[in-house]
Amino acid sequence: MALPSKLKNFIVFEDGVSYVGEVPEIQLPKLTRKMEAYRGGGMNGEVDIDLGMEKLELGLTMGGFMKEMFKTWGTSKVDGVTVRFAGSYQRDDTEAVDAVEVYVRGRYKEIDPGKAKAGDNADQTGTMSLAYYRLVVNGETLIEIDFPNFIEMVGGVDRLAQQRRALGL
Repeated sequence: MALPSKLKNFIVFEDGVSYVGEVPEIQLPKLTRKMEAYRGGGMNGEVDIDLGMEKLELGLTMGGFMKEMFKTWGTSKVDGVTVRFAGSYQRDDTEAVDAVEVYVRGRYKEIDPGKAKAGDNADQTGTMSLAYYRLVVNGETLIEIDFPNFIEMVGGVDRLAQQRRALGL
């Protein structure tokens, strides 16, 4: 019997500052391809044509008021804020531990300070629009996406190299 690797603990860093104990939840970026259905003459059904990636977003839930999040509000750089997620995933059958890191760069498109009620938990949330994403497992980069620089590396394969060459980039 095999058991899955489960998240046992994590920490979040923003622009190099550790948020240990301050982030109860993070919504890691969802990877989505933009697809368009196509059926041409002589085809007995549709296929999806890959038109690139959908936008990437990251969501943070802070355990209280975090002024650091507000300090980066309105940055004009598409990659003005750097966030790093470091997670420890472990299997309960073999005890094997995987170090999973997600590096993103982007900027906040929404900061919600939440409800203010005396004596109540007041979570603050933020949503970032991302220009860069990198997934690293046990030191191996599995995926690296850099929208402004037209880079999409998956499993060591540069998926956009031929397109960059065709465009003279």
